[in-house]
Amino acid sequence: MMGVVRTVFTDPQPGRGEGADPVTTEIVRQGLNAAADHMKRSLIRTAFSPIIYEALDFAVAFYDADLCMLAQAPTLPAFMGTLGFCVREAVEGVGGRDALAPGDVILYNDPYGTGSHPQDAAMVVPVFHADELVAYAAIKAHWLDIGGKDPYCTDTLDVYQEGTIFPGVKLYDAGRLVTDVYRMILANSRMADMVIGDINAMVAGARAGAEALSAIVTRHGADVFRRCVARMYDHGEALVRSWFAALPDGVYTASSVIDSDGVSGVPVPFGVVVSVEGSRVEVDLTDCPDQVPGPINCPLPSTVAAARLAVAFLAGAGEQPNEGHFRALELVTREGSLFHPVRPAPCFMYGIPADHAIELIIRALGDAVPGVPAASGGDINALVWWGNREGSGAPWADGAPHPVGQGASPRGDGASALMYISESATRFTPAEVWEARNPWRIERLALAADSGGAGRFRGGLGLDLSFRCLEDQYLTAALARTELAPWGRSGGLPGRPNRLTVDYPDGTTGDYALKTRIPLSKDAVVHLRTGSGGGYGPPAGRDPEAVRADLREGYVSEEYARRHHPHAFPA
Repeated sequence: MMGVVRTVFTDPQPGRGEGADPVTTEIVRQGLNAAADHMKRSLIRTAFSPIIYEALDFAVAFYDADLCMLAQAPTLPAFMGTLGFCVREAVEGVGGRDALAPGDVILYNDPYGTGSHPQDAAMVVPVFHADELVAYAAIKAHWLDIGGKDPYCTDTLDVYQEGTIFPGVKLYDAGRLVTDVYRMILANSRMADMVIGDINAMVAGARAGAEALSAIVTRHGADVFRRCVARMYDHGEALVRSWFAALPDGVYTASSVIDSDGVSGVPVPFGVVVSVEGSRVEVDLTDCPDQVPGPINCPLPSTVAAARLAVAFLAGAGEQPNEGHFRALELVTREGSLFHPVRPAPCFMYGIPADHAIELIIRALGDAVPGVPAASGGDINALVWWGNREGSGAPWADGAPHPVGQGASPRGDGASALMYISESATRFTPAEVWEARNPWRIERLALAADSGGAGRFRGGLGLDLSFRCLEDQYLTAALARTELAPWGRSGGLPGRPNRLTVDYPDGTTGDYALKTRIPLSKDAVVHLRTGSGGGYGPPAGRDPEAVRADLREGYVSEEYARRHHPHAFPA
């Protein structure tokens, strides 16, 4: 067992924001947010793969020269904060800051620096002003394939099975394409044409972001820019600290069980301890197993991101976050464990424990925070499909997360069919896009009646989807929370867990959760049932008119309504 590690987020030079004009600071802050959004839209408009331009499986952000987050566009929340680790490791990989030059583009995808699988690759562009390094523009996006044992894996035994690793290499050196690196990427992808198209889009997007950020620094001058940024951080810190300062000091705990590590089939229990003292919050994730044989190990950057996301959800007041929002947070992990694995532990399915940790941090603080909602479906229900087209033999692949029901709260029913919080900036791909690009037909896509947990306020509904295969193909199912029903709060009942079944043409069926390369023959039908939200408050307290409205809308059946809400049906 290795040592305990404490990760803190503090200003390396406190007091730098003194004297910054508040109006100019707000202009800089909004300018950074707009520049990040410009980077996001540049990537969407030029990407080749639907996983990027439709599902939006990427994140874009700016970091200052000290690797503090200046701004992150509304993109994948699960990557919140992980790009800082990417930038640091990418820069160190090419020789440090002194090795950087204008026009450089660094490629980095080592899972222990990105926090995720090798398919989530980062592009980093240093931003210079008057020959001084002032910031970095960074994009991390999912590539369809980069040479793993399968395009998407749930059963890897070490990180080397998961994909080709680029541990910080220059793709462009002072503006010149490094053709050897480019050729290596082509040689290690089953779908090289699409991956190269996405890489070029990432380069274009990061460069567009760098240009927009450079314009902000040029407009205000480097000294004014730095003072305004420091004041911006101070504002974010004050906002979050004021929220935690209003809570009663205490130690709050929650525990749960992950279905399986993907290899052994053995459940994986863990717990979280959240300590609030004054305006400071500590998240302790040392109560977990040592790193496990299967690929659900969560590298430190994504463990940091999970804690940050929970804090932003509760205390961020809806603002676009920056580094200052996380100064109140301290994270405690244990090297060699589920939430701080060391090489070569597999980590392809890192998102499963990260998502579970987010839900548990929120659940733990529910004892101190009024209005914390019940559990959601708690998973992104990722499906990745691939094969070779029947007529041409051309390789194809696609993948997407799928929406779940959200937990109810004392303010009302949970929302139905929304992406889980870690993926909340992603989009649900339209059925028409799926059918136009892939050899499936969508035979059912509907809100799942009776799926929400009953309560005074009902949990949000999950989705029922059925895909009919029109050609032979493969599927990787990456579902969690298939055994654990989403919990209710304050007497509310649990929702339904996630589930995936396949009806084969020969009349047999199969149930899958974490399963790689499921062979699907033509006319096989895949049924995905995404989880729902838990209820809030006793079902006997639900307004009878709300029960009748649910019946009219088809959200519940009469049998469900009579079973859980008999008071709505007077004799």
